Amino acid sequence: MRQDHQHYHADLEAADDQSINPSKAPTLNSLVNQSRRNLLKGSLGLAAFGFLGGRLLWGTEALAMGTSLLGFKGVAAQTSAAFDQVIVPPGYSARAFFSWGDAVLEEAPTWRPDASDDWQAQMQQAGDNHDGMHFFPFADAHNDHGLLVINHEYINPTLHTGGMTFFEDDTGRKQRPMDQVRKEQAAHGLSIIEVRRDQHGIWQRVSKSRYNRRVTAMSPIDLAGPLRGDNRMKTASDPAGVQVLGTLNNCSMGVTPWGTYLACEENFHNYFVNRDGVDYQQRDEHRRYGIGNQQNSRYYAWESVDPRFDATPYAEQPHLGHCNEPNRFGWVVEIDPFDPTATPVKRTAMGRLGRECSVLSLGGDGRMACYSGDDSRGEYVYKFVPEGRFDAAQPAANRRLLDAGILYVARFNADGSGQWLPLVWGENGLTAENGFVDQQGVLLNARGAADFLQATPMDRPEWVAVHPQTREVYVTLTNNSERGSCFRVDAANPRPDNLHGQILRWNESDADPTATTFTWELFLLAGDQPGTLDDSGQPVAEHLTGNIKGDIFSSPDGLAFDADGRLWIQTDSDDQASHTARTGCNQLLCADPVSREVRRFLVGPSGAEITGITWTPDYRSMWINVQHPGISYPASDGQTRPRSTTVLISRDDGGVIGA
Repeated sequence: MRQDHQHYHADLEAADDQSINPSKAPTLNSLVNQSRRNLLKGSLGLAAFGFLGGRLLWGTEALAMGTSLLGFKGVAAQTSAAFDQVIVPPGYSARAFFSWGDAVLEEAPTWRPDASDDWQAQMQQAGDNHDGMHFFPFADAHNDHGLLVINHEYINPTLHTGGMTFFEDDTGRKQRPMDQVRKEQAAHGLSIIEVRRDQHGIWQRVSKSRYNRRVTAMSPIDLAGPLRGDNRMKTASDPAGVQVLGTLNNCSMGVTPWGTYLACEENFHNYFVNRDGVDYQQRDEHRRYGIGNQQNSRYYAWESVDPRFDATPYAEQPHLGHCNEPNRFGWVVEIDPFDPTATPVKRTAMGRLGRECSVLSLGGDGRMACYSGDDSRGEYVYKFVPEGRFDAAQPAANRRLLDAGILYVARFNADGSGQWLPLVWGENGLTAENGFVDQQGVLLNARGAADFLQATPMDRPEWVAVHPQTREVYVTLTNNSERGSCFRVDAANPRPDNLHGQILRWNESDADPTATTFTWELFLLAGDQPGTLDDSGQPVAEHLTGNIKGDIFSSPDGLAFDADGRLWIQTDSDDQASHTARTGCNQLLCADPVSREVRRFLVGPSGAEITGITWTPDYRSMWINVQHPGISYPASDGQTRPRSTTVLISRDDGGVIGA
């Protein structure tokens, strides 16, 4: 049978959004809505009255009291299911720059509009579903020449001419054609492309570049840190436990001050299956991470042709076959874009999560922290603090900084205070008696360790952004329809049936990225404006209204600061759902952290997520990604196969974007 294109992304979202966290609260009673009102009143007053007595002056307020950062005219929401464009404000231009199937390697064949390219061609072409990315400038031309690194999160049925083919064997197990699976694996990973302005000042891709390369789900990647060579990382294919083939489900990312790219593996669990029910229940690293335990993996049934994705133990095989293969995913993958011969490295000291990002905050003394959201309902916010310090004069030593340190998980208290709880074996009950036999086991089951320490379950924590001057930290909480039923309403997650999401921010004590305490507040709640009427003329339900000052949106996801302190917000909502009738297609918005004004900067085509954002160092060129457009973008002719696309945005007068 062929894949149903219309319902494909809804099916994947349903798989992604299955709650895995066992720490679920009982259903709350009718006092939930009153509790929410009280919490909102309290949290919105925190900026005015402070957490520690008296007024708290947030760092952004100290920078610019009453000065708006938003210098563009907002664009209107687009609510038509037929909308198939990208629009930006007057005075700005946007053009498709790099689409699925475009050549990465010089010898890559031209993309075929009927998607009949084979997997060998796909290995040389741009992968699918562009997501997090970063522009790395060359030293001699910072604003005119660089490398663009782009994640390819997963694949769409449009990757194949007639969609994805599945059939069942006599046991009811799904089977797949080998050529389709290989093409899907080739469309994962990331692309590195050289880009530069031509003599007319127009950005172009450099086709003949030694830096251009693809990393896929079949590329060799080294393991480093505490779990390198650990018995729990050994498989029949890699009995030494030192090298993995591939990286999967790369969503957001991070960048280091020593010039490397941190790709993050998110919903890796949906690629694997363990059919042994008894074994599954005994493996916390399977069960707590949601590895499939039925007949098939939840996504693509790759296990039918690639034994690495069958995590069922087989006693007759070395290391029980590939039951440890899922342990080799869920890591931060460090990549040097300027060294095409360097093997990427999975940094196991940073912990195994369904990690959305790894955003670095650097202190003045070289100490640092990497922040991550674990993107699933009821999961947690983490930070990793390296043991060493960044030293620009010691480039070789910097390359080892991510192999030793402490992983922390956040607890958000109702009074606006917070703690970072260390996931350290032997401390706070993380001992063999409680199922953690060593530090490697803690890192392998970081979710279980966070459960034990009673961290705060969040509403799908995703991207993190750090203010460039103050080091304030912001996180998007995309949504959680199970808040109030499976997960208790609390100060940080104050709405039951939270379909629209929110953004939190916090200040580390003394603005120190390595601090173990912080103060936090709700920055905004997404959704309709209070008092909005629905199509039937009735007020929109209270749990669907927010407090946005300006243009409304739903389901914040991507998040980044520019150098001036503008907060850019990208959305990933179901643009055809009833609760998004007024927000419409997904968007890129810009917020002033001081005034909290939000203005809509870009709207993308129907069916697409807006994600990935990066700039040149002068912030006069911006790239964003349009992921899984639903109709025919970027051709926008109603006929051509839609393609995930990196979009280049500039101001017509050459000025700073957003100013």
